[in-house]
Amino acid sequence: MEGTVIKNTGSWYVVRTTDDQLINCKVKGNFRIKGIRTTNPVAVGDHVGISLTPDNTGFINSIHTRKNYIIRRASNLSKESHILAANIDCAFLVVTLREPVTTTTFIDRFLATAEAYNITTVLVFNKCDIWDEDDKELAEAMTYLYESIGYKVIHTSAATGIGIDTLTATAKDKVSLFAGNSGVGKSSLINTLIPGINLKVGEISDIHHTGTHTTTFSEMHRLPCGGQLIDIPGVKGFGTIDFDAAEVSHYFPEIFKISEDCRYNNCTHTHEPGCAVVQALEEHRISQSRYTSYLSIMEDSNPDKYRKPF
Repeated sequence: MEGTVIKNTGSWYVVRTTDDQLINCKVKGNFRIKGIRTTNPVAVGDHVGISLTPDNTGFINSIHTRKNYIIRRASNLSKESHILAANIDCAFLVVTLREPVTTTTFIDRFLATAEAYNITTVLVFNKCDIWDEDDKELAEAMTYLYESIGYKVIHTSAATGIGIDTLTATAKDKVSLFAGNSGVGKSSLINTLIPGINLKVGEISDIHHTGTHTTTFSEMHRLPCGGQLIDIPGVKGFGTIDFDAAEVSHYFPEIFKISEDCRYNNCTHTHEPGCAVVQALEEHRISQSRYTSYLSIMEDSNPDKYRKPF
C-alpha cells in the first residue's frame, strides 16, 4: 500500500492511503536519508510504502524520494537534525512584531534554509490589528526589505480577517507548511482558513512576551480551497545544518547577486580586499540585519562550534 504521512505523534504515524484510508503506522527498520542524522526518520508530507499486519497495524517500510524537505538543527549543541516537513510546495513563515517579537535572525535563518532546499517562502506578518504607529513603520520597512529581495509578504489578522483572502489564494492547491515561533498566531490563522477545525489557541506570557506551545505534533490538514496545510509546533530557534561556508551566500539572493563583482571567486564577504558585498553594506545597498544573519550562519558552518558525535 502507498500513502502520505499526515500526522506524527512521536512513535506513531498516521498515513492517508491513496484510497483515502487512515492507517496508524509504526516505522519498520532504520531509515536514513543521505546519511543525515535525524531525530525523526519519517516526516509529515513523506510519501511512503506500508504493509499491514493481521490486526491492521501498519508498518512504514519504505520512503519515496523526497522532492524537498525543510530541516533544522535539533538543538543548539547538536549535530542531529530534525525534519520539519517533506514534499512542500510553499512555506508560510508567520511572524509578529510584538507579542511575541520575531527576530530578523530567525526570519533569515528560515529563509536561507528554505532557499537551500528549493522551497518558496511567503512571509506572513500577523496580528497587524494590534500595531501602533511605530509597528506600522517597522512593518513597512521590513516589507520593503523582503519584497525587494524577492519574497512575497502578506499582512494578516485572524481577529479582523485582514489578508485572509490573499493567504487563502496563495495556499490554494498547494502543499503548504505553516511555521513560526510559538505565540505568533498560527493556530488562529489556521482556524480561519479551515472553519470548524478548532485548533487550540495559546496565551502570551505577560512576563516574557512569548507564546506557549499549543500544537504538540505535526499534522497535515485539507484546505477547503484545495490543497494541504502542514501545521507544526512552534519553533523557538532555527539552527542551520550541513551548510558549506562557501555556499552560504547562495542562500541570500541579494548577497549572491552582488558577490559576482567580488575580486576573488572564493570571497567569504568578511575581510577580503575588493569585496563587493562589504562595499554594498557600507553603501546601505545590503541590509545590516541580513548581513548579520549571514555571518551567524557562517559561524554555524564552523565545524568546531558543535560537539563531535559519540
